[in-house]
Formats: sequence, C-alpha cells, structure tokens
Amino acid sequence: MAKLRVYQLAEELGLKSKELTAILSDLGVEVKSHMSGIEQSTADLVKELILEKKEVKKKEEVPKKEEVIEAAPPPVEEKKEEEEKREEIKITDPILVGDLARKCKVSGVHLIKKLIEQGLMVTINQAISAEVAAKLAADYGFQVEIEVSEEEVFPEEEEEVEPSQLVPRPPVITVMGHVDHGKTRLLDTIRKTNVMEKEVGGITQHIGAYQIEYSGKKITFIDTPGHEAFTAMRARGAKVTDIVILVVASDDGVMPQTIEAINHARAAKAPIIVAINKIDKPESNIEQVKKQLAEHKLLPEEWGGETVFLPISAKFGQGIEDLLGMLLLSSEMLELKANPNRLAKGVVIEAELDKGKGPVATVLIQEGTLRIGEAIIAGESCGKVRAIINDKGERIKLAEPSLPVEIFGLDTIPQAGDILREVKDEKTGRKIVNELRLKSQIQKITPRQGITLDDLSKQIKAGKESELNLIVKADVQGSEEAIVQSLGRLKQENVRVNIIHSGVGSITETDIMLALASKTIIIGFNCVPTPSAKKLTQEESVDVRTYNVIYNLTEDIKAAMLGMLEPKYKEVIVGRAEVKATFKVPKMGVIAGCQVSEGTISRGLSFRAIRDNIVIHQGEIDSLKRFKEDVKEVTAGLECGIGSLSFDSFKEGDIIEGFNLQEVKRE
Repeated sequence: MAKLRVYQLAEELGLKSKELTAILSDLGVEVKSHMSGIEQSTADLVKELILEKKEVKKKEEVPKKEEVIEAAPPPVEEKKEEEEKREEIKITDPILVGDLARKCKVSGVHLIKKLIEQGLMVTINQAISAEVAAKLAADYGFQVEIEVSEEEVFPEEEEEVEPSQLVPRPPVITVMGHVDHGKTRLLDTIRKTNVMEKEVGGITQHIGAYQIEYSGKKITFIDTPGHEAFTAMRARGAKVTDIVILVVASDDGVMPQTIEAINHARAAKAPIIVAINKIDKPESNIEQVKKQLAEHKLLPEEWGGETVFLPISAKFGQGIEDLLGMLLLSSEMLELKANPNRLAKGVVIEAELDKGKGPVATVLIQEGTLRIGEAIIAGESCGKVRAIINDKGERIKLAEPSLPVEIFGLDTIPQAGDILREVKDEKTGRKIVNELRLKSQIQKITPRQGITLDDLSKQIKAGKESELNLIVKADVQGSEEAIVQSLGRLKQENVRVNIIHSGVGSITETDIMLALASKTIIIGFNCVPTPSAKKLTQEESVDVRTYNVIYNLTEDIKAAMLGMLEPKYKEVIVGRAEVKATFKVPKMGVIAGCQVSEGTISRGLSFRAIRDNIVIHQGEIDSLKRFKEDVKEVTAGLECGIGSLSFDSFKEGDIIEGFNLQEVKRE
C-alpha cells in the first residue's frame, strides 16, 4: 500500500504541515519534512485523534441537550463494589492494540497514549504482550483471561519415541578453520572424488550442503560461510552438526580463527576431528601443529589424548579416504538415529528469493520425512511444498533425515537457523505464523534479554546453575593470560568458571553471537566493543562488562560464584567525540580538538580514550572549551576542545567516550 505524504494528510485535515508534524512527533512517529511518507495505519490514527479533539471542542461550545457517550472515555477510578464485579474479556498472547481497544470499548488513541507513556512506541496495528495488555485492561475495569494458542505446543515433539521407531541416519559434518587454510578446497575435493559416474560432465547444483556415499554409507556436509554462520544458527535454537572437521594448514599452524572455531565447536558440544592440510608443501610442519593445538586442549591420540589428527592434502586428494573412513567410524560411535515416520522437522541452512520461483530455502531434514504437497512453516514463513530438489539438481518426491534439499512454496524468505516444521494443513500453518509474526513485533519494541551476571548469580544462589560461562577479551596477550589464570584459580564449592573463548583485541560481533548462543557473559579488559558489536549488544541485551583493574574483575566473578553479586553501579554512555587535531596549551598540556558525534560531552564527566578499539586511558574531563570560552557542555554536531590533567597523549582519530555511573537498585 502506497504511503501518504505529510502535506497531503495535512490538507485533508485542514492543518498546517508543521502542526501535523508536531502531532506525529507526540505519537512517536518521526518525519523529516512535509514530503515524508507515513503509513496508512498511522494516518488513520491521526484522523481519529483530530476528530476526537473536534468533538470535545464542540461539546465545550454547545450546551448539551442530551447525554453524549464518548467513544473513548479515559479510565476512571471505580468504587470497590464495582472493582469486584469486573467484566472478563478473553485475549490472545500477543494481541493487536486495535483488538484490545475494541474489547475494552475504548479508543485506540487513548490506548496508544498510555502505551507511549510507558515507553512503548506502537501503532494501532502493532502487537503487545498479554502481560502489558492485562495491565491496560485493568485500568479500564476489565479482567483478562489469556487464551492458550494451540500452536504453542507441538504434540509430536512431546511424545516419547519408541526405540523401535528409530533408524540410523547419516552424520552431518561441518568444516571449520582459519581463512585460506583449505576448507572450500577440501569440500570440493570430497565432492568431486565421490560423485557418481552419471554426474560426471553434468551440471552440479550448489545448495549450501550436499550428501555423498562412501563405502556404501551416506555422509552429509554443510558448506557454511565460516563459524559465524554456524553460531548464528545455534543462537536461533538450531543444532545442525554432529561432527566438526577442523582444518589447519600445516605451514601456517594455529591462527586466530582456528582458536575461534575450536571454541565455537566446543560450545556446540560437537566432537572435533583435526585435518592437517597442505602436507604437500615443503614448509609443512605437522608436529608443530600438534603442539600448538595441544595448548588449546586438543591432544592427539598418540599423545594420550582423545582427538583424531589426520594429515591430508585437499589439493592432491591425499588422505581424503582416511578422513571419510574416520567420519563413518566416529558417527557409528555416536549412534545417530531419527524417526522417519513422524511429521517432518528440519533447519533452514540458507534462503534466497529466486525471480522465477519465489522464496527458495535450503533445508536439512532432521526428523520425519518431508513430501511434496505437505503444509509447512519455517520461522515466520509458511506455505505448501511445491517442489523438492536435491544437491544434484534432481526433483525428488520426498526427503528423509540428514538429507539437504531445496524447497519451493514458502510465502516469504525464512532466515538461516529457522526451524522448519510440517503441520497438518495450510490453515493451521497460517494461524501459527500469524501468531509468530505478532510475537516478533513485540520483540522489536521489547528486545529479548540475554543472560546477565546478575541472572547467573541468582541461579547459582538458588542451586540452579553450577557453571559460569565467560568470554574474555583483552588489549594485549599478557593481560589475557593473566586474567585467564586468575579466573582459573577461583574455586567455589559446586561452581566452576568455564572460559569458552579468550582472545586479544576489541569485542566483535562474533563474540556477541557466541555469547548469545551459549548464554555467556563477555568480560573486556582495556577493550570495548566495535560499533557494530555495540549495536548488536543493545539489540540482543548481551551482558558485556569492561574493566581496567584485574582485581575488580576477579572480585565481581568471585561474588557471582558465591551467589552474592551486588552490582552497585551501571555504566551509561552519555556522549562520544572524535579527536580531529591536538594543541598544546600552557598549564593544561595537550588539548584535543574534537567534534561531538553522539550525545553530550560535559566538564567533570568521566571519560575513556579509545584508540583502534583499545582503551588507552580512563580519567575525567577537566577542561571543556568552545572558541576559547569555557563551557559546561557541548552537544552532538559541535566542535570543542577537551583537556584532562591526567592525560596529554591524545592523537588524531582517538575516540573520547564520556560516561556516568548510575546506581542500580537490586530487586
């Protein structure tokens, strides 16, 4: 539906564009000019508000001849007798604002005003949670009964599966490792070595995953673009892989992404097989790779460990058969089984929009058997299976467990990691997806909450948690090692610290995704999140704690382990400025000529100086000037001079981040 421009709606309502812009601002709708477009639902809301104001004005001017009942009376305090006789209404969870207004017999405008007062910026067609709806309904004298949606429970998942119904399924393998260590070459070599004769010379379809047959048994490989995608799928609740192949180049050895891949695989509790690649190179050093991996607790079997190490050359195909044989042997030990006779269930590996075919999803079937014509849902998408295509580009009628396929028939593009489920019919699927879409709206205005150190402390105290998962990032390797050792020495009965990943450098999006997927706290020492990671942290509410004193860090973790964590303050970023130039000033030393990019910078404010995402100093702003004049504060977009008696080593490009410490009251 086409949007309505501000000036068009203003003309229709007999208002000036500036007046309408002010009304829209009060409703939480930001518009830049009279040419800005607004949704039809927003326009309808404004019309209702203007009409209501006009009616009120008329009633004030004209004597009332008869009692007029307003369509939207504000809630009034009822007498105790009336409160006891509250009318009961049934609502769904979630519920549209408009639907709640009709059930409460009030105007949508009044309801939206109350929601805006509570900090929820919504429109008449957006959804709110049942908890919020119940409080609003109570204000209008109603008691709510929440209807349980039938789609919240999938009966087939609750039923206990008889062992006799389970049959062996092929293993699902994910290949990880550092960039340029040969992951893609290995996958290509495995595929080309094991294609059937009829495929040779033909066109092979790449669908992000494929299945081969070796020694009469099938193996499925997932070609994911790095461990970030793997973790993103886990963060959405999808368990994809059975075994991880860690590819390490024998000439390069262990690299930063190798360590990240190890930690991501461990967080997913997936067994690791190490493939030492590029052994054909003269500078190959297999023993050195083994020593490096041993430092990360991956010990070869010949050294008394439990990790299988296999030397290979993906370029020349050397050692590939040994690798495939080991994958089959390892999968037998895992006893992988699935029930092919239940409703199909799988996970979306990737998805795209095909101009001729519509939404196309690559799906790995995990349970049941998917057939053409069945109704399905995948995340917030639904439809009927119109076609199933395997990795060879062939149309097939059904897909069994561990088979990767492309499916057509969904109404929208699902996301990687979305769970695909077969439902009894399209009507049921549509109803389920509509509920999920409403819940998604709620998440946008009330983001999901990641685990926090406070939460873990409460769980430990209640005996519900016995492990404290941490990600540690530091400015230099010496700090990282010192922190890891200090945390390793912390001991508390029935509680242990588990560092699932540590590294040097700024806190990245990958760290945030790993924390989200593993319910982990991130500890940063003299380092801060990158801008993109900071945005993701706010969206997902991941707990990131930064320190510049190791003692304070260990004391907080120790208190959490005792279940007695009492956080006193919460750090709130109030402004950021970028250093554009530096000047020497008598008595003050070096002054940083800055431009404020966000918020407000004020004199006396605590600040940290950040260079290349590493904290180089933390102190207080002692001098703040504009055009040689002392000022109390400077807002975004303006230039200023910042000085600190404790620091005079500012450089062009440094970021000055101002913050306050706000007291946090415990519940």
